[in-house]
Amino acid sequence: MAIFRKILNPISLKNLELKNRIVMPPMCQYSATDGVPNDWHLLHYTSRAVGGVGLIIVEMTNVAANGRITANCLGLWNDEQEQAFKKLVDSVHAQGAKIGIQIAHAGRKAQDEPNAVAPSAIHYGELDYAGQNLITPRQLSIDEIKALVQAFADSVKRAVNAGFDAIELHAAHGYLIHQFCAPKSNQRSDEYGQDRLLFGEQVIHAVRAVMPDEMPLIVRISAQEYGENGFDSDYGVEIAKRFSSAGADVFHVSGGGDGVLCEGKHPEFYAGYQVALARKVKHATGKPVIAVGMLDDPAVADHVLGVGDADLVAIGRGLLRDPYWVLNAQYQQNCSDGKDVQFVPRQYERGFM
Repeated sequence: MAIFRKILNPISLKNLELKNRIVMPPMCQYSATDGVPNDWHLLHYTSRAVGGVGLIIVEMTNVAANGRITANCLGLWNDEQEQAFKKLVDSVHAQGAKIGIQIAHAGRKAQDEPNAVAPSAIHYGELDYAGQNLITPRQLSIDEIKALVQAFADSVKRAVNAGFDAIELHAAHGYLIHQFCAPKSNQRSDEYGQDRLLFGEQVIHAVRAVMPDEMPLIVRISAQEYGENGFDSDYGVEIAKRFSSAGADVFHVSGGGDGVLCEGKHPEFYAGYQVALARKVKHATGKPVIAVGMLDDPAVADHVLGVGDADLVAIGRGLLRDPYWVLNAQYQQNCSDGKDVQFVPRQYERGFM
């Protein structure tokens, strides 16, 4: 078995020091009531901290009630939610991990919301995966757009108060910031249509203003759309460069989210299938990037870091299956030569001897 040379190495993102390069990306749990995290979230995230993950990013957490994908999604627009997140943050910190939170608004993908809003009154698709008709969102007014910019800043300020170590803005996968960026979903004729990246830029400026200077701001982008008439990776790079200039410190690089996959527009789904997008954004911006896309094999993840395609790797489904993915990956490599396994809680040490 190949020796891991990169995934277990520490890294610093501004003032945030991570013990390894492994990121648990945001993955919706659809388990909240009124946007408030509960015992499920406490157990879910703390167990990955026990398991040695360097940076945990809490699932998509919304800036407004009508920005949730479902009524069971998390929110951060009131005091009750903020206080519940403090408990979660403290629990993760107690187990030696760092924790960020993804701040977002679903826009037209808030299909359980009768008051769904979007840059333009264009639905996401004719039918959902269950064959049900999708709603058509209401087009946002200029005043509402400006209020949403402030809502992002307000939620980020609450996240800072709750003790999070990093903020991630969700500008990928067809959610509101992505919707403003994409020509197929933003057909406005005003300033937000003439400059489709303006909304995202304004959100970044607003949230940076309420964050400590040395706290890293991560922006998750779809660097390429995979649906019919979707934008290509050259446009994705332009998004990244603009957001980098606005204040993004790190890019979490994914793709898709613009509707049904279109043949010839998406890559084959193999291990590391989206790493090329991360590499392109990294080279264009000079900023650290998190790579995603079926990186559950630790040797593959280590290779991606080793050849310089990314600075961190996101392990999604692998960490859903195994909260101790990090510890078990080390154990499989080291058990034959008696090396120590890092990050093991003392209560579990006998299991890794």
